[in-house]
Amino acid sequence: MLSWTIAFLVIAVLAGILGFTGIARTATGIAKVLFFIFLILFLLSFLRRMF
Repeated sequence: MLSWTIAFLVIAVLAGILGFTGIARTATGIAKVLFFIFLILFLLSFLRRMF
């Protein structure tokens, strides 16, 4: 899941450099959502292994 986040972040950066602001904004939003899902799943699995 983290690899998808990085991929969308790279797409957002490239689109921003090339001037496609709508695509960059959308890719950034997707990357943020995927990152937070990854973070929540990581914390849940970490807490599950602790107990």
